[in-house]
Amino acid sequence: MNKLKNYSNLKIGFLLFLCSCVSKKDLLYLQDIQAYKNSEVISSKNSLQENDILKIDVTSLEMNASIPFNKLSVGNNIGNSIQLQQLSGYLVSSGKTINFPILGKISVAGKTTQDLEQYLKELLESKGYLLNPNVTVRLLNSKVTILGEVQIPGTFTFTEKNISLLQALGLAGDLTIDGNRKNIIVIREIDGKRITTKLDLTSSSWLNSSYQNIQPNDVIIVNPNSKKVRSAGLVGNISTVLSIASILLSSVILIR
Repeated sequence: MNKLKNYSNLKIGFLLFLCSCVSKKDLLYLQDIQAYKNSEVISSKNSLQENDILKIDVTSLEMNASIPFNKLSVGNNIGNSIQLQQLSGYLVSSGKTINFPILGKISVAGKTTQDLEQYLKELLESKGYLLNPNVTVRLLNSKVTILGEVQIPGTFTFTEKNISLLQALGLAGDLTIDGNRKNIIVIREIDGKRITTKLDLTSSSWLNSSYQNIQPNDVIIVNPNSKKVRSAGLVGNISTVLSIASILLSSVILIR
């Protein structure tokens, strides 16, 4: 009877071990990357959204003439941190507008930072305020939130114009071994609408989509794989399963 019991426990343990393994095809990123070799990189054109904070610098051939169109920086000029620059930035209102010196209320609805640069340049020039002005617009509070099965979940700020999805996951220390690479959820807000999508990082197909690059305020959720889900259930480990199976098996043998 003991031999039968031990053999049964061994067999159950082996089956559970097989079930708990994660295959290589579920772990490796971009497994069909060769099919996308030399593919075109899609650049993101992110329109400005409510609560964006903008840094706008205006220069012209006559430096003194451009001074009224620039906000005074908080602190020590070049030494300012991003947080200090945000205090003196232009906050995009719920109506998608900013209050710009002299020009007043300016609509940024549907505009990217490049669009706003061109629009302000043309406006300052056409109204005769400045001669050949140069306008630069920078978004100061770009951030992405990454949750779930990553090494360092949290909200991360970035100052680059664009960062890729893989770069964003790198900020969070990459996925854990328990992260489901085939079930990455991205939540994105565009013009008051919430859009969600699921991405498979083991495939390269998303590299040719609008999700190749992160947009400000994106939320990335990395779901656990089936192995992690199983281990988080009521029966949480192999030893518990073996104990229950042993009791059931012994009961069956005794009844017989």
